[in-house]
Formats: sequence, C-alpha cells, structure tokens
Amino acid sequence: MKALWLICSCMVFWLQPLAGDTIYQTNSQGSEIVVQRDAIVIRQDSSFVVYKHFDLKERRVTVVRLNRGSLPFRVQASNTAARAQILNVWKHFGYKASITDQAGKITQVYDLYLDFYPPQGRGSLLESVPARTDFPLLTDSVGPDEIDFDKIDRVEIHGERLSVILREEKTVAGKFLMPTA
Repeated sequence: MKALWLICSCMVFWLQPLAGDTIYQTNSQGSEIVVQRDAIVIRQDSSFVVYKHFDLKERRVTVVRLNRGSLPFRVQASNTAARAQILNVWKHFGYKASITDQAGKITQVYDLYLDFYPPQGRGSLLESVPARTDFPLLTDSVGPDEIDFDKIDRVEIHGERLSVILREEKTVAGKFLMPTA
C-alpha cells in the first residue's frame, strides 16, 4: 500500500506543469498573497527583490524592483527546467528579430522592444518616455508615422536613413523619429 501511495504521489508531482518563481507578500492581516507568478528572480537581499516577468499586454519582459519595506516577501524559487520553460514562453510571445551584421553573421533577438535612455546614459529626460513596440519614423511620403512591430518584416539601416520593409511587401523610407512621450 505504501509503495502504491509513493508511486501515485510521484506521478502527481511529475504531471504538474513547470512554473517560474512565485513571489508572495504577507499582508497586514497576516495572509500571504501572490504578487507575481511565472517570474524569474534576479536578485534578492534584506531590502529588495528584483525580478523579471513577461508583460503580455506590452509583449515584452519587464524588470520589477520591490522594496521589502515593513511587509515581508517570500520567494518560492523554481528549478532550472522551469526557468527554461518560462524563457521559452517569453520567446514565443515576445517580438523576434534577426540582426545581420556587415560580415553577414545573423543573430536572433527575442523579446524585442525599443527603450530610450538619456544621452550617454547620464542625467534624465525632461519627460518620461516609455518603452514601446512600435517604430516611430519620419517618412518621406506621409510625415510622422508609427509602424507596429507586427507589420514589419525587416529594417535596413543606411546611415541616418532607414528602409522599413513591411510584411505586405511595401517599403517605407525615412528617418528614425525620436519619440517625446
């Protein structure tokens, strides 16, 4: 009987889907609530928990830094196989790109998005510019336009000039337009 119980327990454990790290916080009533499932904790110490998770609405990975404050956090860490599965899910839903360098070497990029930082990475922008999954372009024909990543087949860069080849086999030429908000 004990052997049957052990075999059934192992099968239930084996059939459970793999999941990433789960972050719990104890609220003021003493109950644990889930802050984030399917995350990957990057760093944690007595003050902070830093983790990544996939934001499906924005179709990109975001980094979150939680201040432990007065309410404690608990991290239920996952194993290596579960983390690999989470990365594969992120790769599946995130925007993908192939980058070809001048020597012809092709590199695959997963979870593509444009993020904007201050010049030389110092100081701050006057206004917050969020990361985005569209391509702002000052086109030769229409003027300012935003082309969604879903519509882009490839982008060719020629100095300051860009050629954006759309999936519908149309080419849009212009200059990259730095967003303001």
